[in-house]
This record gives sequence, C-alpha cells and structure tokens, in this order.
Amino acid sequence: MGDKANAHPGAAGRATAADHPASVRNVVLVGHSGSGKTTLVEALALTAGAVNRAGRVEDGTAVSDYDEIEHRQQRSVQLSLVPVDWDGYKINIIDTPGYADFVGELRAGLRAADAALFVVSASDGVDGSTRMVWEECAAVGMPRAIVITHLESARADFDDMTRICAEAFGADDPDAVLPLYLPLHGAEGPDGHAPVTGLIGLLTQRLFDYSSGERKEAEPGPEQLPLIEEARNRLIEGIIAESEDETLMDRYLGGEQIDVKTLVQDLERAVARGAFFPVLAAAPAAEGARQGLGTVELLELVTGGFPTPLERPAPTVTTPEGQEREVKACDPNGPLVAEVVKTASDPYVGRVSLVRVFSGTLRPDETVHVSGHGLGDRGHEDHDVDERVGALSAPFGKQQRSLTHCIAGDLACVAKLNRAETGDTLSAKDDPLLMEPWQMPDPLLPLAIQAHSKADEDKLSQGLGRLVAEDPTMRLEQNQNTHQVVLWCLGEAHADVALERLRNRYGVQVDVVPHKVSLRETFADKAAGRGRHVKQSGGHGQYAICEIEVEPLPNGSGIEFVDKVVGGAVPRQFIPSVEKGVRAQAAKGVVAGYPLIDVRITLLDGKAHSVDSSDAAFQTAGALALREAATDTRIHLLEPVAEVTVLVGDEYVGAVMSDLSGRRGRVVGTEQAGGGRTLVRAEVPEIEIGRYAVDLRSLSHGTARFNRTYARHEPMPSQIAERMREQAQNA
Repeated sequence: MGDKANAHPGAAGRATAADHPASVRNVVLVGHSGSGKTTLVEALALTAGAVNRAGRVEDGTAVSDYDEIEHRQQRSVQLSLVPVDWDGYKINIIDTPGYADFVGELRAGLRAADAALFVVSASDGVDGSTRMVWEECAAVGMPRAIVITHLESARADFDDMTRICAEAFGADDPDAVLPLYLPLHGAEGPDGHAPVTGLIGLLTQRLFDYSSGERKEAEPGPEQLPLIEEARNRLIEGIIAESEDETLMDRYLGGEQIDVKTLVQDLERAVARGAFFPVLAAAPAAEGARQGLGTVELLELVTGGFPTPLERPAPTVTTPEGQEREVKACDPNGPLVAEVVKTASDPYVGRVSLVRVFSGTLRPDETVHVSGHGLGDRGHEDHDVDERVGALSAPFGKQQRSLTHCIAGDLACVAKLNRAETGDTLSAKDDPLLMEPWQMPDPLLPLAIQAHSKADEDKLSQGLGRLVAEDPTMRLEQNQNTHQVVLWCLGEAHADVALERLRNRYGVQVDVVPHKVSLRETFADKAAGRGRHVKQSGGHGQYAICEIEVEPLPNGSGIEFVDKVVGGAVPRQFIPSVEKGVRAQAAKGVVAGYPLIDVRITLLDGKAHSVDSSDAAFQTAGALALREAATDTRIHLLEPVAEVTVLVGDEYVGAVMSDLSGRRGRVVGTEQAGGGRTLVRAEVPEIEIGRYAVDLRSLSHGTARFNRTYARHEPMPSQIAERMREQAQNA
C-alpha cells in the first residue's frame, strides 16, 4: 500500500493481457463533474509510465480518449478505460462522467469494477449525487477509498475536507473514514497560501517529498512528528477496530507497540472487504515533473489494498430456460461468461464493445453466443445470436493495442460484434448463458424528433438503432397515438449529446418538435345522432340511414357497441358495417381529432334500400351519426394522469410537494424511506411533467429521484381543453 517504505518506481506503461486474475485490479473513479477524475487518471498514467510528460501516448493523443463532444462540452460524457501496468499488476482504471445525465456510464463502470475511488474536490466538497453513489456501493459491499484533489486551491483545507468526507460517507462509523497521510506544505506565497509539496505517512512516519517532480523518501524532522501523533493514533485505533485479530486491541490498549507491517496488512484486509475507507490526497504533476503528488501512494493502495477479481462473488447466471447455473468466481478455465459494459461506434472498425470477462477466457476469432436481455426496452425485440469475435485490444488514447486473450477478471475491447449491445451477455456457442442485468435509471425526459429532410428520413431508423444500442439509458418510442418518434433521455445534456451524435457520427439531421401527450375524448352526457348517407347518381346509388344513442361509461371501459334494432330496419348484414363505421370515427375523434373512449354506442333504428344500400354506405352513415351526436352534448377532453413517486431528502419535501401542486398534482401520501429521505406519492397530469426530470434535479440539487406510471385518463380543465382544441384545429 502507499504507506509501505519502498515505493516501486513505476513499470513500463504498456498494459498487456493478464496471465492470472490475481494480477488484475479493476477500479472505477467516481465523483461529481469537475472534481478532477480525468486529470487524476492522466496523473496515474504518467506515474505508471503509460504516457509521456505531456500526458500523451505514442500517437500524440491523450490517454483519456476524448471524443469531439467532450472537447466541445468540456466535460466527460462517456466511460473510458485506461489500463496501466504497475509493480507487476495490470490496473484497469475506469473513468466515468460526473454529470447526472450520464449516470448510465457510471453504473456500467461500477459493474465492470471491483473497487471504487471517490474523487472529492477540496474546493467543492461532496455533493448529494456522490453520496447516493456511495450508498449504492455500500449496498453491494464494494470496497472504496477517497481521494481529495484540487489541494492547490487557495481555500483548500485537507483536514476540513477529511472531516466533511467522514460526515458524508461515514454515517455508520466515522472512524472508518480516516486519512493515511497528512499533506506537507511548502513556504507560503505572496497570497498567504502554502502549496502542498509532499505527504507524511501516518503509519511509517516517513516523509514523501514531491517538490522536485519525483517522489523522494526522507525522515521527517523532529518538529513534524508531534503534528501527526493525534492523527496517527486515531488511524491505528481505526485499523485495529477492523482487525480480524481480536487480541490486537487489548494488546494495543495495554501499551504494546504494534508492528507497522501488521498494521499495513490489517489495513489492506479491511479496505479489501469494504470495512475501512482510507482518505488520500493527489495532485497532477507540475510541468516537467515525472510524478504527481500522491499518485504512487494511490497506485500502491489499488494494488495492495483493493481486492482481486477472485474476491468478487460470481454474478447470478441462468440458462436460456431460466434455471440458475452455478459458476465458479473468476475461473479462467470455467465456462465463458462475459458482459458488454459499453458499446461504441468507430468510423474505421465499426462497432467496438468493451467487455468484462467474469468466467472463462475470451479469445479472438472464436464464435460466441450473444444474449440481449435485461436492460429495459431497447426499441426492438431481445436477441439470441451467434457472432464471431473480432480482434481483442486494450485502449490507449485513440490507439487500440492488440491482446492475445482476455481472462476472467480482465477487460478488453472487442471488435465486430455487430449485434451485441450494452448489457448483453457473451457465452460459449454450445453453452449459452445469461447474466442478471444491472440496474439502470429510467429515462424520463421526452425528446420528440423528426427527420429534417427526405434524405435524413432514410437514415434516421438506422441512426436511432445504433444510438440506443450504445446507450441503454436512452429509450426509443414510436408512439402510435401521437405518431411521434420520441427519444426518452435522462436530462437536457443527455438529449444534446444524442442529437449531436446523430448529426456528427451517423450523419442524420433531425428537428426537435414539441412532445405530444396522448389525449382522448369522451361524451359528458347521453346524446343521440342520426346518420343519413343518401346519394343518387347514374347506376347504383348509396343509401344508408342509422340512428344511434351514445352514453358515457366508467373510466377504462373503451368503446362498447350495442345492437337494439327491431323489425329489420337495418338488415343484419349491415349492422357490423355500422359498428365498423362508428369505431373508425371514434378512432379519429369527434371534436379535436383525439380518439374517443369510454362510451356505449347503441344502434336503435335505421333504413335501408334493397338496391342502393351497401357495406360502405352504412359505414359512412355510422360515422356521420356519431359526429352528429357529438354536436348535441358536451365533449370532455381527457388527459393522461400519471402516478408519480418522488424519493427526496427531507429538507426538500416541502418544495417538492408545493411544486407538484403547482403542476395540478394531487399528493396522495408520504412515507419515510430511511436515510433522511421521504417518498412522496402523487397523481399528476402527464402534460405537466414533460420536463420534470430537469426541474426536479434543479429543485433538489440533484439528490431526488422519481418514477412515473400511467394511471388513467381524466377530464382536462375547460380552459386548458379549449386551448388544446384550438391548437388541434390550427395544426
């Protein structure tokens, strides 16, 4: 671990295929946007020798593989993998976006990793969304450590930020969130700020000086040891409290000096099993420097304290018939079980899949079974297909470095899996298996689009298909009621990225149009109508008359047709024609063009002609009768109402309930959800919550979540209904 006396100077940075799961470490970086995750990844790659001092690989590109969108938006929008070698280990560093709209990429990173580094800015602190991710990791027992960045900020205070982290992340046990090092400050500048130039190891009481641009170890001065005594004693007590050796605490309290080697071993075990969460500091390398402050310590924490893939429980695996299949955890010789954690399109090699292998060994040019199930509605049916694996590679900037194989516990990029999508399972062709999917948030912000031109219309379907294949947090809907193509996204930034990818990656120009909700019409009272379709011209004419009565039915009844004709006024063969005509008219609407629902239409009487009556004539008469009935009564415009549940921190409950009321919502109940949060249940018209995903995030500072399900249609207020009718007539 980083507090060991002898630091490894760094290995050749070219990551190769791992030979055994014990030599692999998979770590994901978590933190809010702007916390410094990507900068930290580049600093770790520099220290490990994977990049040069300018942060570039051999082809001149940055090790963090930015795409054009990230360059323009100045933030990460996708997961990226940076594999490096350190001290004989292969470390797969997974960088994830910090912005809430790209939480799908974060969830994929958590799935692929065995431990997490939470990156916290000393100038910004811990936000609510980072706390929520910490709780998710805690729920599955994922080992975690905390890295404090931006120590160069004039208002940065390591001690204060450590306390904040303990309060935010150590709710159950604040003594489990403690620093392993204290920063060493240099001389104060003109602004009174003393830069951090090194670290003092609390266990070994050794000084690690980075002021020269490379890590140098030294003895601390006698004036520095008293400064670390209190923090050192607290760290030792925290480690001993989590030790599996129950005698250690008694020995320590009895005055025995516990060997540093024993403490380091117990610390590593506690970190690996997710019982202790060390706090470290890190900063990027200064210009011309070879190592960034704290990067050696971080790499040693990852290799020494974080678990191997062998220590991760095997995922739940089932056969195509749904029977659970026992798979040994991370066995390179076991049955192949791998998962696509990210899908991307490359203009030169086509689709590239980032795959985590959980069991078995994946090799190029072999045929695998691809099972596509689990991560929600993708806009097409699930698939089970066999595909030939293309080349395996490890990404380095824009480069893809060839791999000969990928064993259980490792990650690799796979080329030419044309049907595989994010969340799919890869298994042996003759032994198909399926992994239990990870949880993804529902996209709840609708984006209605249409092709800009005829040429774009031809390419739109293919572009949208590729888009949702890459991103399971995006849902494609072809709404049969409103005849709109709708992309459901997580937020505005997510929607902007989708549009930009359609335009620049797939060459499809689209126009964004107002999103429509599925309105309906119904009769407010009983009404009668007479449909008369009589036309005479040369030859056979058209003759059909029918009289109907329409009455409203309870919500959810649909359209009911009743025949009460007596005496053969309407011949039996034409009664289905009348029903067909009124149902066709009901589908078109009777006032504003929205489908008619929840009415009983009773055919009472009519007239026919022995020669001129026909199926088409009675269909027309039925439609005319329904339209006439609509002119004799009030027609309600019905709007869909959603059941909405909002999980929100207690401090925002009042604001959320007030906001829901302002959206014509009815709060139907609240209940405590634990952890200082409340579940608010409400019924809200769908027309009022089109942008609720964006507005709720702003209202709760990104800490609230909500779900919505269709409940029913109910009458719209008269003023709003009149406005909607006018819009429909002018469209």
